[in-house]
Amino acid sequence: MRTFEIFTDSSCDLPQEYVQQFNLHVMQLEVIVDDQPPVLNRDIEVKKCYDLLRNGANIKTSAVTLGHFEEHMRACLQEGKDILYVGFSSGLSATYNNGVMVINELKDEFPERKILHTDTFAATGGQGLLVYYAAQLREEGCSMEEIIEKVDAVKDHIHHQITVENLFFLKRGGRISATTAIAGSVLQIKPIIIMDMAGKLQSVGKVRGRKASITELFSKMKASADLEEFGYVGISHSDCIEEAKALAELVEREFHPKKIIFGDIGPVIGAHTGPGAMALTYYGRELKGI
Repeated sequence: MRTFEIFTDSSCDLPQEYVQQFNLHVMQLEVIVDDQPPVLNRDIEVKKCYDLLRNGANIKTSAVTLGHFEEHMRACLQEGKDILYVGFSSGLSATYNNGVMVINELKDEFPERKILHTDTFAATGGQGLLVYYAAQLREEGCSMEEIIEKVDAVKDHIHHQITVENLFFLKRGGRISATTAIAGSVLQIKPIIIMDMAGKLQSVGKVRGRKASITELFSKMKASADLEEFGYVGISHSDCIEEAKALAELVEREFHPKKIIFGDIGPVIGAHTGPGAMALTYYGRELKGI
């Protein structure tokens, strides 16, 4: 009988089939469309989100609230279950720190229960890989302590190779200047972005043209991946499924991974990357960001 529950955040972008398979507790970040009242990530359909962005909507996001964490974690503890929280990068959101604040309060209230947590320093497919890994380890009978140890041992090697179609959304989020965005759009410049050790995004290169940018993601994976050590690969996309499928075919032919976690980049991450973003995540020989 399972005695502990796994909590994570909607930024992990795990397909619903895995959420249901492992009975995961997915805490919801909030999405704000054109200054309307916020809605939970799960309450805005992914395709609708990208249609809104293409039509000029201003979509913002906010962290999982203290109240949302408290409600769901308290209910779990009251059922006599312990909690393992595998959280969204603290380098990108206040979500993880909000979760830890609530956990520290609940520990005092439920001293007989155990609550462990880890910052993945990851997002979207990278966070999804680590949550999936944690869930698989639980299925294999690992304890909470063993899972934390194993997740922490691999998380700094989870490489994120990311590109976007439209630089406007990075500009709006303050990642690049307006001048760079305009010049890049005219010249069809596409950035190559990674996640560093602090769980923050860094631009590490640029290529000209959409096809070249996706090819570059795959080239970087070929140069750095070690799927013998950790056989899961994540491919996440922002409403560009055919290109994502083509990338998945390349990965399958080259590496024959244990599993490809394939799915949408949800509204929380997609609001900042825009339609046409692609993220390729995997275990690398070297630490990520190097």
